[in-house]
Amino acid sequence: MATTTAGAFDDFNTTITPTKATWDKVYARRDVVVSAVKSAFPATSDMSYQSHKIIGSLGRNTASNPVADIDLLVHLHVDPELWEKSYRYNSSDFLYRVRDKLNGSSSVRKVGARGQAVRLFYQDGLIVDVAAVEKYTGGGYGIPDGSGGWLTTDPLQHESYLNQRNNDLDGHLKKVIRFAKKWNAAHSSRLSSFHLEMMVARTFASMSGDSRKALQLFFDYNHYNLSVQDPAGYSGDLSSYLTSSNRDAVNASLASARDRANLALAAERDGDHRESIRLWRIVLGGDFPTYG
Repeated sequence: MATTTAGAFDDFNTTITPTKATWDKVYARRDVVVSAVKSAFPATSDMSYQSHKIIGSLGRNTASNPVADIDLLVHLHVDPELWEKSYRYNSSDFLYRVRDKLNGSSSVRKVGARGQAVRLFYQDGLIVDVAAVEKYTGGGYGIPDGSGGWLTTDPLQHESYLNQRNNDLDGHLKKVIRFAKKWNAAHSSRLSSFHLEMMVARTFASMSGDSRKALQLFFDYNHYNLSVQDPAGYSGDLSSYLTSSNRDAVNASLASARDRANLALAAERDGDHRESIRLWRIVLGGDFPTYG
């Protein structure tokens, strides 16, 4: 509960930002999985462990509570002869080998393959998605595309891009990304996490510490403006997964959020923080504080 709109946003930011205890659990789970990977793919194997990196929202430090899964990039070097013979045109077999090896090397409740990654399920509910990749000499990483082929991506470049944008915007960007994710989650989660992050990142030329105005600008700027390019240059338009009907629904949600944000900002200017907080709670969902 809060008595000012700024205070409500501060409280909300604290609520949704992963705590040290959460990060400690994430790092501990990462270490367990990496140990299993190293055991399954030793240096003597024709597929050998090279390196690992937490990627996704956690890697870019844009994750919000509750944290339910960890995306872990694992670089496996494949013997060139094996690559040409077995995996270059068959990423499914590559993925299934990773799954089967981890199933024998890790003490988890369940191990499964999910198209592009191997998913490790734990009793406490904190899932790890192992994105096993081969590093290309020409740049980027090859990751299974879910249909037997390969996609080229570079999560490390994505992280560097977002860190640079956050620095350019005086450290305010990632907080607003977390707020935008809560808006998306409260309104049918139609936008993918990475696409949404890149939409927020391209919105601003400058930012202040006023997250309320920043959100209003985000909603307004991206209304009928959903296309944004992969900053690593591999995936093209990040909005391409959206159907025509989903685009219409997202644009309607953006317009509604923009209009409520305008009303909330006006109420705050008039000193009516109760009404401003009420409106923001509609925009950002039930985890947003109430007035009082």
